[in-house]
Amino acid sequence: MTTIEKISWSDSMLIGFKPMDDEHIAFVEMIERMQHAAEGDLPKLLDQFADIAHSHFDSENKMMEETQFPPRQCHIDEHMAVLNSVTEVQKLLAKGHFNIGASLVNELAKWFPGHVTHLDSALSHWICKKQLGGKPVVIKRSLNVHPTI
Repeated sequence: MTTIEKISWSDSMLIGFKPMDDEHIAFVEMIERMQHAAEGDLPKLLDQFADIAHSHFDSENKMMEETQFPPRQCHIDEHMAVLNSVTEVQKLLAKGHFNIGASLVNELAKWFPGHVTHLDSALSHWICKKQLGGKPVVIKRSLNVHPTI
């Protein structure tokens, strides 16, 4: 039995570089919409997600190339793997295989937070250091803070 991974935006995914953070919000919102979609709506939503993903990944890939981000090839390869998976699932959805669409959406929800935390945050730090001379300051309002008594 597959565990359904729910996703929704929270400050825990902030990386401190506004252009990327804004795109990440749209990315998460689209995944969330797909999670709540009826089967018949999933092909159209996945097409919209593909457009968002292409635009977002192209933007990040360009930033990595322009700034000579050292581990850029690994990051670019991961983007390509996601896009390849989306393309394959789009073809299967067109043939009525809705279960594979739901499976992809679940995998995207599991994958994205880790991608942001590890790869995108490193890119954000790199870009901010290059442009501003230091790492970004990120205030995360959703931290669980337990006051002492």
